[in-house]
Amino acid sequence: EHPFSRRFDRYLDYDFFEHQIHWFSIFNSFMMVIFLTGIVSLILMRTLRKDYAKYARETGELDELDQELDESGWKQVHGDVFRPPMQLQLFCALVGTGSQIAAMVFIMILFATATLLYMSRGAVLIAFIVCYSLTSIVCGYTSGSLYSKNGGRSWIPTMVMAASIFPLSCFSVMFVLNVVAMLYKSLAATPFTSILSVMLIWLLVSLPLCVLGTILGRNFAGQPNFPCRVNAIPRLIPEKRWYARPP
Repeated sequence: EHPFSRRFDRYLDYDFFEHQIHWFSIFNSFMMVIFLTGIVSLILMRTLRKDYAKYARETGELDELDQELDESGWKQVHGDVFRPPMQLQLFCALVGTGSQIAAMVFIMILFATATLLYMSRGAVLIAFIVCYSLTSIVCGYTSGSLYSKNGGRSWIPTMVMAASIFPLSCFSVMFVLNVVAMLYKSLAATPFTSILSVMLIWLLVSLPLCVLGTILGRNFAGQPNFPCRVNAIPRLIPEKRWYARPP
């Protein structure tokens, strides 16, 4: 029996709260998701293969106009889906940032599952910062390859935008919150040395990796390989009625 003064020792014991990881259940769910995804992908590819072959084989504008009469849904815009958007640099930067965040979250989930990362104070935040910096090569590769596939020429502004759009957004929010915390003399205010350390990590690690990823993406994955050809003349988009426009 434990004395009354040590009655909470059992609840503070690590073994009492230790979670047993059910690897078989995780593996079973993972394989089920892969199996269902493969079946859906196979069905879609078998359905769309003939359409892709038909659209890649078409060359005459008159034949295309005749076939548009029988097409409906997404098939009507197959010649404009892969047309470069108006804000191509911003689009490529956002796609690259999204791929980087997805890779970072996936790696962090693996680390949190396989290790005791959540036990140490501040370890998760430090791991997020380091993982984000190391996955900057994914952002550069994705944005650089997509920008080159769409015929972009000014790749340096795109690279800078891809490397700084998410960090600048986070830094702006953190700066405002930090100023408010300092005005109220709160202990939650971030020290200047910590902010400087994060900026140095971004400048010395994240930015060079993004440059390297952009160069690799332009040189090794920059050739357009779209399944459907892009029409020379953009398809006209009809104007919406006044009652169909959002307020």
